[in-house]
Amino acid sequence: MAQAFVALGSNLEQPAAQIRAALDAIAALPGTTLTRPSSLYRTAPVGYADQPDFINAVAEIDTELAPRELLRHLLAIEAEFGRVRTFRNAPRVLDLDLLHYSGVELSDADLTLPHPRMHLRGFVMIPLAEIAPDLTLSGLGPASELAGRLADQGVERLENN
Repeated sequence: MAQAFVALGSNLEQPAAQIRAALDAIAALPGTTLTRPSSLYRTAPVGYADQPDFINAVAEIDTELAPRELLRHLLAIEAEFGRVRTFRNAPRVLDLDLLHYSGVELSDADLTLPHPRMHLRGFVMIPLAEIAPDLTLSGLGPASELAGRLADQGVERLENN
């Protein structure tokens, strides 16, 4: 079993419900256990501002799936939820990003691990630090320290999770 972390985001069609349903879909993947989901967080859109706020979370999973196989399943879940890729940073029903996979480092056209921009994004690092504060990103430091540097990005924890 490998430990992996997946970021979830949605800003269309009842985003909080989309995130909760996506957590259930991830938990149902073959050879996979959802070990710890973060709270839900509200964040302003990044890159393309003329859209609703996002609801974000991070999930820790244990999985027997290899990284690329896990990614294929995550993309299939996005498609099942109605994800349409129109343009970069567009509104979306569901976005799933594989952030980290048991210390695996790789980079190709389809997958880069760890996720190359996660340490710059409060909407990823703050929920990640909630569930795995001691997770250390190679050369960057623990999730808790990285999240602390991003506290000014307007990431708001939702009270009713």
